[in-house]
Amino acid sequence: MTNTPGTPATGTPKTFHTPLVTLNDGHLIPQIGLGVLRIDDEGVVPVVESALEAGYRHIDGAAGYNNEAGVGRALAATGYNTGEQRKSLWLTTKLRDSQQGYDSALKAFDDSLAKLQVDYVDMYMIHWPTPFDWRSGETWKAFTKLRDEGRVKTLGVCNFLPEHLEKLHEETGEWPAIDQIELHPTWQQREVVAFCKAHGIAVEAYSPMARGADLNAGDGTIERIAEAHGVTPAQVILRWHIENGTIIIPKSVHADRQRQNLDLFGFVLEPAEHAAIDALDGPTRAGHDPLTFTYA
Repeated sequence: MTNTPGTPATGTPKTFHTPLVTLNDGHLIPQIGLGVLRIDDEGVVPVVESALEAGYRHIDGAAGYNNEAGVGRALAATGYNTGEQRKSLWLTTKLRDSQQGYDSALKAFDDSLAKLQVDYVDMYMIHWPTPFDWRSGETWKAFTKLRDEGRVKTLGVCNFLPEHLEKLHEETGEWPAIDQIELHPTWQQREVVAFCKAHGIAVEAYSPMARGADLNAGDGTIERIAEAHGVTPAQVILRWHIENGTIIIPKSVHADRQRQNLDLFGFVLEPAEHAAIDALDGPTRAGHDPLTFTYA
């Protein structure tokens, strides 16, 4: 899977070759994707189109984002919903939490597939563990049926803590291929990451820059590292994720920033720089608590 040329803000043509991460089911996922959270259904169309033009071959969506239809229109308009172009794209969507359960998950998936205008998705995910209304085991049975039918390739979860992963494994005998969690320099979730690595579960970071808050983290630490390499603070943080082996799905609605977020391979963090970012870990998340939150 090779990305097509993009044109950075400098105007210099550049081809981005995004690394592929091998999952525990043998599938390969591009390490950098585009997140589409908090973009409305109309607004997401040009965002996805510009990302595909820039070279993204990984789109991360969800039923709960209420823009699957817009993503589908963008894929259809660009030809990435069928044929060889579809094969070159990794497309993720997630089950709305209110539709967890066996029959309801199957019905919800049919609805998502129709909105996305594709025959299959590369990954289907349980969006939140909802431990106060646990239905992940039954939901997973529906997911495996979809996988057996070839309509889903890879099964994943989001926001699962080790106790949720263990409970799912006890009920299904499987570990998910990916756990997508909030992860950024000031909220590193080291216990979750260590558990995932020990059990062959890839870690995918959403809010990889804490919705922009970490760009100024550490009393200028990120900015100083960026200046030393002649890159942006965002590129420094995303490079740190890449060097950690984390899959990332930065969101940007701007074409130039989309290209910058792919352009992470012309520099390497010095060990001391990487350690300085490691040292920014703190006690405050930017998003929701997986023990209490749900996407209705």
